[in-house]
Amino acid sequence: MAPIKALLDRFSELWEKQLKGAQKAPAISPNTAATLSVVFTLIYIVPFYLSPATRPSPQLSRDAPSSIRARVRAVTFSCLMSLALTIYVLYDYGKAPPQEILRLLGVWPVSLLDTAKTMLLVTILFAGPLFEAGIVDGGVKDWVRGKRLYEELSSWIGYRNFVVGPISEELIWRALIIPLHILAHVSGKKIIFLTPLYFGIAHVHHLYEFRLTHPHFPMHLAVLRSLFQFSYTSLFGFFVSFVFLRTGNLLSLILTHTFCNWMGLPRFWGRVGVEASVLNEPPSVVKKEDDDAPGSQSKGLVWTVAYYIILVSGAVGFYWQLFPLTESSYAMPVVLIEE
Repeated sequence: MAPIKALLDRFSELWEKQLKGAQKAPAISPNTAATLSVVFTLIYIVPFYLSPATRPSPQLSRDAPSSIRARVRAVTFSCLMSLALTIYVLYDYGKAPPQEILRLLGVWPVSLLDTAKTMLLVTILFAGPLFEAGIVDGGVKDWVRGKRLYEELSSWIGYRNFVVGPISEELIWRALIIPLHILAHVSGKKIIFLTPLYFGIAHVHHLYEFRLTHPHFPMHLAVLRSLFQFSYTSLFGFFVSFVFLRTGNLLSLILTHTFCNWMGLPRFWGRVGVEASVLNEPPSVVKKEDDDAPGSQSKGLVWTVAYYIILVSGAVGFYWQLFPLTESSYAMPVVLIEE
């Protein structure tokens, strides 16, 4: 096995030198990488509107089981098409050997240690929300028993949000789009801050779907909701793109995406113990629901103070551990920090 491993390592070393060589022209242009990124985004989104089975309407919600099943089939086909095209470009234009293609896609090798460190980093960031959901709201017992996990995954909405969505979205917008930009010699910083915009834009179509199912919702609030969604999906994209370049580990991104979908957005205002609304309903409706819902009374002030202390501490810890916990020997062949 040792000679084989040495040979594979030699292939990878030679290919990295080819990518980094100052005199070598990029295998594809940055414009080509950007064009393919747009194509992949369209391949992913457009099929949702081509069939009555997947196209949302006032009579068919995107959360209907029949719609989710049809969309899962469409997404699977879209991912296979985009994957095939990416492999072709990496192999034919980039002259990357098969093992290097697997590496660039973040598929192999897989470091479970890197995955564990990434999940620890995300857990630190969500220390506050975990405290509220697990301790304040008493959800830790359900976590230990796996009750909530079973309930979520046994529904089509949970299957979409926690399985199909994370896998397909991380495959398209990280594992496929980022290697193309590496092939085009796009800098690491540009990859981190530009490629996630495709991911953010891909969620803008939810505005149309939301208006179909909420026709009486004020338009300006719907637009604000969509812009808010674009912002936090882009911020999430910045982070996972950074992690992908630092670790070359697609599994870490999928698990991180699943975890973030499960946790939702952290609370940035209000007292703990009251469900926080994020631009989903008009303020008057939210207030009425919060006031009338049984068990919606907030906890004591001490719990709220503790939550915000833990929230800030988690953010600080995340900042300090961002580079140490993403250090990996499987990093992608790009330079993030100039010496």
